[in-house]
Amino acid sequence: MENCDYMFHYKIVFKLFVSFIITVMLMSFIKPEKKKKIIFFGDSITQLGIKPGGYIPQLDTLLKKDGVTDYQLEGAGIGGNKVYDLYLRMDSDVIAKNPDIVFIYIGINDIWHKVTHGTGTDPDKYEVFYKAIIKKLTDKNIKVIVCTPTVIGERNDYSNQQDGELNMYSNIIKNMAKKQSIPVCDLRNAFVKYLQENNPKNLEKGILTLDRVHLNDKGNLLVAQQMLQTLKENK
Repeated sequence: MENCDYMFHYKIVFKLFVSFIITVMLMSFIKPEKKKKIIFFGDSITQLGIKPGGYIPQLDTLLKKDGVTDYQLEGAGIGGNKVYDLYLRMDSDVIAKNPDIVFIYIGINDIWHKVTHGTGTDPDKYEVFYKAIIKKLTDKNIKVIVCTPTVIGERNDYSNQQDGELNMYSNIIKNMAKKQSIPVCDLRNAFVKYLQENNPKNLEKGILTLDRVHLNDKGNLLVAQQMLQTLKENK
């Protein structure tokens, strides 16, 4: 009788051991799903955009509300940067991090600094450096999404000093993207439309920006919403 009990317990222990080994082996073959890494490459708007209330955490919240959890979002923004600054630091700040997708969001300082600092970037040079950034990323099989610049002043009647240049540089981006079949997140158009509908007093700031350029919570949310839409349209 004792031998029978011993054999019975032995078989149970053996079966449990075998089940454990099989479970461990199966788990070794099942790898956790790798998240797609998105890097947001830009200037101070992106540097601030990674902070609480910024467009990057707001986009992360919107994605999760849609049940999307397979993206890892990272910011690579530095204040004062222009398009050639992005080109010079893209190897260390973007490519070395092996992203799957890169949002390029640059152009405000290339235009704004012409007035504030006497510098900036001429349209032809802007296009050359921008094309070089796109080529270097796409050569690494990184998906690129380009963003048009938003606003330098929020008046809704095109009376802001640099509205014409913002439209010009936005068209440069859209034309480059069209020729290369690259998705465009048209922030310029979204901001202009929003201000026409929500700035009845034609204020220069305070609707979507803090200081005519840098975004408040509503501005960051609008950017996040536009980026979400672009991601959905270009899966």
